[in-house]
Amino acid sequence: MGLFNFKKNKKDERERFRIKHLPSLLKGTAKAWSQDDPWRHSAIVAYYAILALPGLMVIIITMLGYLWGTKSAEGRIYDEINSVMGQSAADSIQSIMENAAMGDSSLIATIIGIGALIFGATGVFFHLQISINKIWQVESDPKNQILRYLIDRSKSFGFVLVIGFLMLISFVISALLMALQQYLQQWFPSIIYHLFWIAELVISFGVITLLFALIFKYLPDVHIGWRSVWIGALITSFLFALGKEVLSFYFGQSNPGSVYGAAGSLIIILLWVSYSCLILFFGAEFTWIYTKRYGIKFRPKSYAKFEPKEG
Repeated sequence: MGLFNFKKNKKDERERFRIKHLPSLLKGTAKAWSQDDPWRHSAIVAYYAILALPGLMVIIITMLGYLWGTKSAEGRIYDEINSVMGQSAADSIQSIMENAAMGDSSLIATIIGIGALIFGATGVFFHLQISINKIWQVESDPKNQILRYLIDRSKSFGFVLVIGFLMLISFVISALLMALQQYLQQWFPSIIYHLFWIAELVISFGVITLLFALIFKYLPDVHIGWRSVWIGALITSFLFALGKEVLSFYFGQSNPGSVYGAAGSLIIILLWVSYSCLILFFGAEFTWIYTKRYGIKFRPKSYAKFEPKEG
């Protein structure tokens, strides 16, 4: 991983964030980000995301199905994927969900299948954690390999549940906003649509920011305060929202998966996950840069240790 140098003195440690510092922070982040080979790490996470997709989708659909209804949850997820990656990718993911669903299998086969789904679903967060740990210069302590592995897998499964919960909250709020919009439109038809569009946009941004904050706070093997986490999550959410629109336009206009024939939808998913990871790693790098710049203390967890970045 690349080396990023900081001037450490008492003045810097007492320094507080100002908006005018943002350009230098972003410049430092871009330098460290490019040195840390984000393209390779994004490709690795994208590969494991494909392997984790069946388990991830089944677990999330199952969670949402209990309170929202399976068909409604599948339809909403399909619409979201369709709006971002196009119909071919949405159809492929829907097919994956249908094929991964548990049928009339024996008890032993069902238990094995559930275990395989959980293991697959946690894989993407497990490897995402490894990449973020590189940014924070942290590695597992050889004395605690088994403990660290169990904790990491449990933590990864927790993030799967968190995603399902946040999606449920988002769906419920969207449904309430839609019902309230339909009720108020009979008196204020011209302005209500725009107001509720802005409200839904703000809520969506808030949910994404919360998810990034939780990832930056709990996924790496370091103890870090919320002060660094929130600013990093806000920057990442803004870039993610911007990148989402750009990628949606790009996929809609150029259809990059068309040259790959039957594998085109799979390529689109890989590209989208890879590009999203590039943004996430930039946000994680910004959080690290911010923490170092303002002298905010952080330390490795009990089953990890610092490993300085190599030049």
